[in-house]
Amino acid sequence: MSTPAPLLPTYFISHGGGPWPWMDTGGAYDRLAESLARMPAEAGPGVKAMLMVSAHWEAPVATVQTHPHPPMLYDYGGFPEHTYHVHYPAPGSPALAARVRELLAAADLPSAEDAQRGFDHGLFSPMAVAWPQADLPVIQLSLLRGLDPEAHLALGRALAPLRREGVLIVGSGLSYHNLRAFNAAGREASAQFDAWLTDAVGQIGAARNAALVQWQTAPAARAAHPREEHLLPLMVAVGAAEDGAARRVYHETAFMGALTVSSWRIG
Repeated sequence: MSTPAPLLPTYFISHGGGPWPWMDTGGAYDRLAESLARMPAEAGPGVKAMLMVSAHWEAPVATVQTHPHPPMLYDYGGFPEHTYHVHYPAPGSPALAARVRELLAAADLPSAEDAQRGFDHGLFSPMAVAWPQADLPVIQLSLLRGLDPEAHLALGRALAPLRREGVLIVGSGLSYHNLRAFNAAGREASAQFDAWLTDAVGQIGAARNAALVQWQTAPAARAAHPREEHLLPLMVAVGAAEDGAARRVYHETAFMGALTVSSWRIG
C-alpha cells in the first residue's frame, strides 16, 4: 500500500517593502528574514512547487502565470538603481498552471492565463530569502478585482487539492498596509488590527471564515487597510486550509520602528 502524500500547510506572509533583500536596511528586516528563511524546513520535504497569490496582481478573473521562465516585474519606484536589475531566476511551471485552471474549472470558477507576466516583488523579494537557490518552480495567481473576501476564500477552497500534490500555497501581502501611515502614525492602528486579526485567524473553519469576511468591522480596519489588496491573499491561504489550525510564524511590534505586523502558517 502506497503512503499518502503529505498534506502541506499554507502560508500568509508579510512580504515587506519593495526590493528590501537587496538593500542595506539597518536590520529593519532581520526578524522577517529569519521567519522567511525558516519556511522550507517548516513546510517540510514534500514541497515540489509553489503557487503564490501576491497583493500586486489583480485581474477580472483568476489569472495564472504560464511563462516557463518568468521575467522580472519591477513594480516599485524610488529605490536605488541596482534594485531595477536584480534577478530571481526560479522556473515557472506551465503544467502547474494548467492544473490550477483545471481545479478552478471544477469549482465553476472562471480563469485565464497570462504568458507574459513576470514575477512581481510580492514574490521575488520574500522568495529570494526563503528559497535563495531559486530552484523551486513557482507560479503566481492573481487576486480578483473587487477584492471580495468570500470570493477569495472560495478561490483557496478550490485550490486545496494542491496541498496533497506537493504545491505550497502562499498568500503574499502585509498584515498592515497604509503607506500614508507607515511609521509612528500607524502604531496604534497596526496594533489594534493585528490583535483582532490574530484572534480571527486563530479560529478554525466556519468561525474563522465568518470573521474574515467581516474584516471591515474590526478595530482600526480601514486605518490598517485603506485598500485591502494586501490582506486578501490571506483569504486564499485560509480557504485552502479551512480546517487547519494557524500558527503565527512572524510577529513584531516595531517594524519600521513602530508597526505591528505578522505572518501565519495554516494547517
